[in-house]
Amino acid sequence: MYSHQQSLAQCRRWLDKHLPKAERTAVNSNAEAVKLVANDKNKAAIAGIVAAELYQLPVIARNIEDIAHNTTRFIIIGRQTSASTGKDKTSLVLSTGNKPGALHSVLEPFARFGVDMMNIESRPSQQGLWDYVFFIDVQGHADDDNVAHALAALRDKVNMLKILGSYPKAVY
Repeated sequence: MYSHQQSLAQCRRWLDKHLPKAERTAVNSNAEAVKLVANDKNKAAIAGIVAAELYQLPVIARNIEDIAHNTTRFIIIGRQTSASTGKDKTSLVLSTGNKPGALHSVLEPFARFGVDMMNIESRPSQQGLWDYVFFIDVQGHADDDNVAHALAALRDKVNMLKILGSYPKAVY
């Protein structure tokens, strides 16, 4: 069984139940997994339906994820910006340094300007002990008045701020 390590982890219970003896091999992407098994009937991959169609492979089982509402985000990276659609999301990364109340001061401008924070994740910055970067998704486009005001207020409160982009929200 080939797949990205995250997909293998998200389908662990199904694999344990239905393919308990299958060797699991993590690869760089689900697309790579499909390429590896495309010409070998004794191998299988966890991937999306589009990959199966592209490589003309049969779908053996569907909806094998352990948590049905769990989703994986895929993004397109480039230099082109997208215009506001009215149903957007903005992703940013910032660093505050390790100081009391730092996270609170980051969150305050979003609350003050009525910007809905959809996600926040922290990762070690590798710049020093207890120093983190925060990946944040907010509802709205960076050009929307409330988001623009919140981001402007945020700039003076952080050591580093990068707006990764604004883009239309996914439709489920």
